[in-house]
Amino acid sequence: MPRLVIDGKTVVAKEGTFLLQAARDAGIDIPTLCEHPAVEPYGGCRLCLVDVTRPEWDGWSKMVVSCLFPVEDGILVSTRSERVTQTRKVVLDLLLARCPETPLVQELAAEHGIDRTSYVPNPEPTDCILCGLCTRICDRLGTSAISSANRGVGREIAPPFHEAPPDCIGCLACAEICPTGFIQYQSGSARRVIWNKEFKMLRCPTCGRGHITEDQARYYDGRNGVPARYFEPCDACKRKEQAAIAVSLMAAPEGR
Repeated sequence: MPRLVIDGKTVVAKEGTFLLQAARDAGIDIPTLCEHPAVEPYGGCRLCLVDVTRPEWDGWSKMVVSCLFPVEDGILVSTRSERVTQTRKVVLDLLLARCPETPLVQELAAEHGIDRTSYVPNPEPTDCILCGLCTRICDRLGTSAISSANRGVGREIAPPFHEAPPDCIGCLACAEICPTGFIQYQSGSARRVIWNKEFKMLRCPTCGRGHITEDQARYYDGRNGVPARYFEPCDACKRKEQAAIAVSLMAAPEGR
């Protein structure tokens, strides 16, 4: 297995592991905004940049995105070099200009000594940091209901033509994975609304609670061998039912 040094600490990692994960496994923190274990690495936020060198490179080093750089035997990694720190500050300064009222951005910027942006703050503040997590989880689920649109300062996350997305199933995966809570929705026992699309909820036959949308149940019906009846009861009632079965089996006399 590759043996490398991260911030002076010798680390042994599995072959194929990316630097970001190897550092985390070693208890070394590297900031990131666009990484999540549910989706493939993206490298979009650029906060996880690190310096990589080798003893034989005579002092030369290269900056790489740690979430996309596979570990290599013998490399020396610095997560807090001067140019790495300065690059992160530039990224956070720009993010703070785009999202001046977003707590997560404010917190990360403050950790790097930035209490206000050096650029002109966005006149229309937004909590969307363009991390791409929402679009990637939507693609991963196979619906691809939303995507990034436009370029430059006008770039945004949106459904096609800003209309209610026909492929959205109301699963809330995009809202749940969003690190800043930008994606808003309303959800109750009877209906759910997200991306300006309204969904009818599937009610649990035991407790009556609406737990998923009917569109979501239809979408997953039959996939990977999961029958439609699996989606009818809510998770809480499923757990209670399984617990009751387990208790009855434990209480049953031996040999039955």
